[in-house]
Amino acid sequence: MADETNTPEVTAGETPETVIANDLGQGGDPAPAREGRGPRGGRGGPGGGNRGGNDRNRGGRGRDDRRGGRGGGDDDGGEELIEKLVHINRVSKTVKGGKRFGFAALVVVGDGKGRVGFGHGKAREVPEAITKATSAAKKKMVRVPLKDGRTLHHDGKGRFGAGKVNVRSAPAGTGIIAGGPMRAVFESLGVADVVTKSVGTSNPYNMIRATFDALTDQTSPKSVAQRRGKKVADLLGRGGASTVEAEAAAEAIAE
Repeated sequence: MADETNTPEVTAGETPETVIANDLGQGGDPAPAREGRGPRGGRGGPGGGNRGGNDRNRGGRGRDDRRGGRGGGDDDGGEELIEKLVHINRVSKTVKGGKRFGFAALVVVGDGKGRVGFGHGKAREVPEAITKATSAAKKKMVRVPLKDGRTLHHDGKGRFGAGKVNVRSAPAGTGIIAGGPMRAVFESLGVADVVTKSVGTSNPYNMIRATFDALTDQTSPKSVAQRRGKKVADLLGRGGASTVEAEAAAEAIAE
């Protein structure tokens, strides 16, 4: 027979023993029963039913490997991103014969240098839901100006639905005073010192959107000076600081 002369090929996700066992099952010689599989078609029969069963099994393993490859492809992107899984929600639908489960994931993605985004995804399995949420978050990243690369330029308020948040800039050494979903946002953003307070709902979706509402209102002295047609030193010198101090502070400002 042709199966006795051809050399079995080992594909991704299979071992040589698995391939040999599959080939023996396709031929006339009986193959030992494999665990976890019921009687499926006539083993060693003249028809192609057994061959089709092995092909289906191999196809199932291939789908699992491809799913894992897609999940790993996002981590190997051109830039290194910080991914934070904020929340996973499981829902079930009762159908004839049992229950059908689904998962929804909320993910925050940032580069740690002033860019951050969030997204959510739904799927029948958790890894696929996380992959969808991560892809959506990367497409909706926004840039937030930071003072000295560690904190916000000024205080702000954000609101979305029943969620209200207050964010305040803080001196060096304060750390991230935030909880739950808000902490994930500031860690991914690259903020090292900030004080926040959430008032109202604790729904992670509304808290995240309210936090982004506050961050999108952040402005830097450089952008305000350009909009008003002035120099940054002129704006910083209004608080009673000398011209030399104002110019030094203007040079130290980095978005």
